[in-house]
Amino acid sequence: MKRLLILEDGTIFEGTAFGADVDVTGEVVFNTGMTGYQESITDQSYNGQILTFTYPLVGNYGINRDDYESIIPTCKGVVVRENARLASNWRNQMSLDEFLQRKNIPGISGIDTRALTRIIRHHGTMKATLANPGDEIKHMQDQLRATVLPTNQVEQVSTQTAYPSPGTGRNIVVVDFGLKHSILRELSKRECNLTIVPHTITAKEIIDMNPDGVMLTNGPGDPTDVPDALEMIQGIQDKFPIFGICLGHQLFAMANGATTSKMKFGHRGFNHAVREIATGRVDFTSQNHGYAVDAASIDKTDLMVTHIEINDQSVEGVRHKYLPAFSVQFHPDAAPGPHDADYLFDEFMEMIDATKLEKGDF
Repeated sequence: MKRLLILEDGTIFEGTAFGADVDVTGEVVFNTGMTGYQESITDQSYNGQILTFTYPLVGNYGINRDDYESIIPTCKGVVVRENARLASNWRNQMSLDEFLQRKNIPGISGIDTRALTRIIRHHGTMKATLANPGDEIKHMQDQLRATVLPTNQVEQVSTQTAYPSPGTGRNIVVVDFGLKHSILRELSKRECNLTIVPHTITAKEIIDMNPDGVMLTNGPGDPTDVPDALEMIQGIQDKFPIFGICLGHQLFAMANGATTSKMKFGHRGFNHAVREIATGRVDFTSQNHGYAVDAASIDKTDLMVTHIEINDQSVEGVRHKYLPAFSVQFHPDAAPGPHDADYLFDEFMEMIDATKLEKGDF
């Protein structure tokens, strides 16, 4: 069965349908990773987006029980050059096609994803529609241009109630803006006792929990759409060590006076080189974001830039000059991607221990 991908600029791609038989509209973006399609599709940072994979063959090792980054994915659609006919891996439980059908996500294959990626790189991310042929094309294009994409993505993907992930070590409050399960895995490896809380939690509620540290997770959308989080961060950052990742990084920077802006086409992939300014160390990192902290806005804050992206010099990490708090734009938890930067979780643990020792809490 045929399916169309219609872009806001008028471009139309015709390909083969797979996955769910539904029409959807969202922001079309591209991911440059060579593997990790399951983790990407289930990453809540892709909420509301039509996800294009630049690697030509997708689905060749199927879907397994271990690589979910969330249980209910909320990306709008999947675009691939070739959807593998056979999934071959000892962990395989179902095909990508079957998985997308179960999750009610449409896919399109057989289109030139290189050409699509060039369009996005040139014009920037834009709205797009995945639809079956049949409706009048001009009508679908008019509907697409008139569609206003939602801005409450974090509300859609954050947990509604707090829940525990028990451990025997440090007590960490994890503020869920659309977290990846790999963040919980990394903290659990370090035997942390976790309490995952909604994005609406207040500073007072966190203070009453008296954690050893606070994790601000990744999530979808524009950080300026989550203004209440800034007040929460301002209320706790002088009381507990903080570690922010991706959206959590942007919110931490904004809470301290920095600004953010939308990138032309973002960073989405697992091969982004990042330099740590203090040491010159270069890590290859996993990234998924369409917004970035403005470098010039940091000069008038109590923050210092710790990491930069080698290719475009964008801000990839900040640290508070006077408080035990830092954040990074990339994913040290990877999944998928290189684990070069997972030492940052150990630095967070060391920061917590040093803070407790200073307070005499040991």
